[in-house]
Formats: sequence, C-alpha cells, structure tokens
Amino acid sequence: MTTVLTESKVCETPGCGAAAKLQCPTCIKLGIQGSYFCSQDCFKGSWKSHKVLHKLAQGLSPNDKEDYEPWPNYRFTGRLRPYPQGPKRIVPPHIPRPDYADHPEGVPLSEQAVRSSAQIRCLTDDEVEGMRLACKLGREVLDEAAAAIGIGVTTDEIDRVVHEACVERDCYPSPLNYYNFPRSCCTSINEVICHGIPDLRPLHDGDICNVDVTVYHRGFHGDLNETFLVGNVSPEAKKLVKVTSECLLRAINIVQPGEKYREVGNVIQKHAQAHGFSVVRSYCGHGIHKLFHTAPSIPHYAKNKAVGVMKPGHCFTIEPMISQGSWRDEMWPDKWTAVTVDGMLSAQFEHTLLVTENGCEVLTQRRERNGQFHFMDSAS
Repeated sequence: MTTVLTESKVCETPGCGAAAKLQCPTCIKLGIQGSYFCSQDCFKGSWKSHKVLHKLAQGLSPNDKEDYEPWPNYRFTGRLRPYPQGPKRIVPPHIPRPDYADHPEGVPLSEQAVRSSAQIRCLTDDEVEGMRLACKLGREVLDEAAAAIGIGVTTDEIDRVVHEACVERDCYPSPLNYYNFPRSCCTSINEVICHGIPDLRPLHDGDICNVDVTVYHRGFHGDLNETFLVGNVSPEAKKLVKVTSECLLRAINIVQPGEKYREVGNVIQKHAQAHGFSVVRSYCGHGIHKLFHTAPSIPHYAKNKAVGVMKPGHCFTIEPMISQGSWRDEMWPDKWTAVTVDGMLSAQFEHTLLVTENGCEVLTQRRERNGQFHFMDSAS
C-alpha cells in the first residue's frame, strides 16, 4: 500500500468515508479498478473481503480456500450462484440524501407516510424540471455502466462505476440502504428477474445482464434500467431481450391524458405472449418524484385492477419483466434477489415517464449527439 493517488477518492472501508490517498498495489498490478483506502489500518481491516478481488483477477474461484456457501440448504432454480460482495460504498456527506439513507433499517419514512393513499400527484412546473434533471443524470450514469460491461467484468465493478458516476454528479445512488439494500445499483443476470445484488462474480460469455440505476438529485429520483448482452448470446436470449424492449416501447406509445393505468398491462402481455413469453406479476411500475416509490402502481400483466387515469403532470415508471418460461418468481434467501421458478431467462427494461398535455415525455431517454432521442439499443 504505497501508491499515492493524483485525484481524491473515497475510502472503501465500510463506515469510513474519508478521502482516499492510497490504492492497493496488488490491484494495480492485476489491473483491478478502484480499491482505494485512506490508510494502512483501513486497508488491513478490509483485507478479508478485499483479497477475493485478487483471486478473481487471477482466474481463481472465490470458493478456493474459502468455502463460500451462504445458504447450504437452499435449492437454486437455475445455474447462477451468489458470490462474495465487496465492502459497502460510501457517499460523501456533502451530497444530499433521501431520508432512508441513514436510517438503521433503511426505512423511507416519507413513503410510508402516504402508503395507504392511492392519490396520484400532479407535479408543478418546478418539480417537473427537478425530475428532468434527475432523469438526465440517471441516463448518464447508466450509460457509463453500459460502457463497463464485458466478459470477465464483475457486477461489483459495475456497481463501482455507477457509484462513482453518481458521486461525480452530486447524486445519491437511490438503491443504497433502501430497506438496507447493500449496493448502489441492481444487477440481474440470466434467471434473475430483478433486484440482483452486485457481487464478485465475473460476467460470462453468453450472459444477459440487467443494470437498474436510480439517482437522487436535489430531492428527486430518476429511475431506468436496460438489459445488456454479454459476448456471444444465444438467439433465444437475444429474442427475449428484444421483445422485452418492444414491450416497453409499445406501453409508452399509449401513455397520454385520459388513458387508464390498467391498459399498460394489456399492451405488454399481448406482445409478450405473441412471442411465447410470460409477464412477471410480482413487481410493477410505480409513481416516482420526491419519493422513490409511490402511487400509482402499474402492473405489467393483462386484466389487472390498477387504479387511476393518466393526467398531465403524472410521473411514473413502466418496467416490464418478461420471462422465457413461467411468470412465477421466488426469492433467494438474501431477501432481495428475485429469480424465475424454473431457472429460465428473464429480461427487463425501464423508463421514467411524464404525462404531458398531448402524450408523454420519456425523461430517461438516451439522447444522440444531434439532439434527437434514440430508443434503447441494448437488444440489438
């Protein structure tokens, strides 16, 4: 631990948050990004979890010499297995944070205060501008994560990229400590439907990987996700990802004042079923603004009982999860990772939308250099 950094970083030791002046010399030799610490003491205190990075970079399994089997009696539905996680990342104290960020159980008290209400807020002009900025920054963060994805890259590394991209933009990564979620984004691989926890597993050739990013900036959340193809992906997996992105696009196309929220699921399921796929029912789109999750709730399956009619100023996400086999899901013992019950693949895409007087604005849309909007190309 002797290398002095030329730019300030934050110490990766959980609970520290001090400016980091040193980087692990072994990580430098192995080409591992990150690994910043403020002192020898912090580095030594994190050694047990940190050294797993060295083993992965050398082509060794984290199970070598250290038996990592957190749930020995759990029967997995597919081939994916949990890997060790890196240390919790720290958000510098000068960045504004949501109310759950420092709550010991990560409880969003502001959300709970209105949980029993189905009333959908119409945002003011100032609030709309706040949402536009948060969603623009969220898009930039996800694009940085997309550039990092590749064979051999760990989802922990993707989480690091997301975390640092958030901090650089004075954003708090919304998932961090939300009901004690331990990382700064969600990474859901293959049979994982949603809420996968970034860890030290490297991405494999042929994986599909969803990255779900939400940023909190100046009091507003911007939420989006995409599913990416890693290396040589099977034609069946490519079709699933493509159809999932099409499901979202078709749902967006009906968003306008006067449309019933329950119609979103009808459009999505019709397209998914036409291609032989199923629609996950346990998770739905949601209202978003100053609150991470609020009314309305927007199921993605047909014949649902969603309450409400779209009005100008409504802001919400649509985020269909489409599976190859059964629509049913189950939860890993970590109480976050949702997987398909049959171990088959699942994909997801998400945008944050604002209902306007004449239709809708896709707040998290990607912008090309010429200023034109470009829809998701991750499935191509």
